[in-house]
Amino acid sequence: MEVVGFIFARGGSKGLPGKNIRPLGGKPLIAWSIEHALAVKRIGRVIVSTDSEEIAVVAREYGADVPFIRPAELARDDSPEWLAWRHALNYFLNKDGALPEVMVSVPATAPLRLPLDIENCLDEYEKNDIDMVITVTDAHRSPYFNMVKNNADGTVGLVIPPQSAIARRQDAPTVYDMTTVAYVVRTEFILTHNTTFEGRVRAVHVPMERAIDIDTLSDFQIAECLLNIRNKKL
Repeated sequence: MEVVGFIFARGGSKGLPGKNIRPLGGKPLIAWSIEHALAVKRIGRVIVSTDSEEIAVVAREYGADVPFIRPAELARDDSPEWLAWRHALNYFLNKDGALPEVMVSVPATAPLRLPLDIENCLDEYEKNDIDMVITVTDAHRSPYFNMVKNNADGTVGLVIPPQSAIARRQDAPTVYDMTTVAYVVRTEFILTHNTTFEGRVRAVHVPMERAIDIDTLSDFQIAECLLNIRNKKL
């Protein structure tokens, strides 16, 4: 099974400017994901897709390939990442005339994952006839218990009203938060479909302390604290 790892990291970030190369624990944020992907033996090649020459330089310094620069129209705030995935795979079609069987996306925004988390996603992919593996963690809120929406009359109500009364969160159906720790995807699925849940999807659970998704300065500061705690335990 040919597996290629990708890290999709655009230069513009309104929530935290310069996020992808901002230093975390002594190295640029993107370096963590590059090192995680390189540590997984089943990943044959690690490629960074970016619109930023600055990110490209840093990515190469840490061992990733940057064989192309992503077009600006695929790196805006409102650009679907799915289209960036397609662009990256079309690079293989144009260059080699063939696709790798599997793409692993290792987002730069989840630096506290372990290579084991990626390995677990690949294991899950290999044992099932599926299109995609996502990562999840325990949910902070439940749409059946303490997530509400506005009603037309100005009141609020549960997002998903249960069929019977639920007095405790533990009695509600189990739900999870999707994370950005890793995605394992059949490459043909990306080229022939438009969204994740058009296909057969399975999930790998990741502990909350490894599943932080950095989007804001507060997220970054939390990641720094968690990383410090981890280092003290070593």
